[in-house]
Amino acid sequence: MNHFKSLRRVIALAVCCNAALAHAEEKTVYLDLAPKMNRNLTDDLGTGRPNNSLASLPAGEQTLAGIKFNVGPGAVLLGSTELAALPEKVEGIPVDAAFSKLHVLHATNFGGGLNKPGDDWYVEDGTLIGQYVLHFADGSTEGLSIIYGRDVRDWWYVDGEKEPSAGKVAWKGENGSASGFGAHIRLYTTTYTNPKPDQKVLRIDYLSRKSETPAAPFCLAMTTEK
Repeated sequence: MNHFKSLRRVIALAVCCNAALAHAEEKTVYLDLAPKMNRNLTDDLGTGRPNNSLASLPAGEQTLAGIKFNVGPGAVLLGSTELAALPEKVEGIPVDAAFSKLHVLHATNFGGGLNKPGDDWYVEDGTLIGQYVLHFADGSTEGLSIIYGRDVRDWWYVDGEKEPSAGKVAWKGENGSASGFGAHIRLYTTTYTNPKPDQKVLRIDYLSRKSETPAAPFCLAMTTEK
């Protein structure tokens, strides 16, 4: 009898563990950026330089800096004073759910890397370069700021260059254009806390400061967490 009681306990524990794992997986939701993407991973990222792409970035579901993302076939690029042909904002990324945290895989064109203070493409730490604007079901909005040096840095970087103070380096790679200048490429994750976790978010707008800074932010994936 003791043997069967022990077996029942093991089975019950396994069922509970599986249910807990399933519940944990349900807490993570990938947002679909594909309809808003304006560059493929194999395209140059707006600068016109040959071989200046993210072709070496693996696509699909993966864990980067401890966060699950579903990397699609491209990126959403925004404009800046140096990339006038790109849009100032991309509106209407669908969500239609409540969440407590927003995880973003992103970076920016220009700002650091080969650029030094006094250069046209240099960006000071602490500069606001964009926002993720949450639109709630009650009609209110909340802007989540993208701060250069805190959340992201230039996707081109040189050896010894600082990492973001709050964001994390999620991926490092190479492309032919960066390598030709002795630089490398990298992407960052930022986790934002939703100030209204119990309120449904209908959509997210992605905004740059196109007329105010050379930094041209781009985003590759978003994941919400309940």
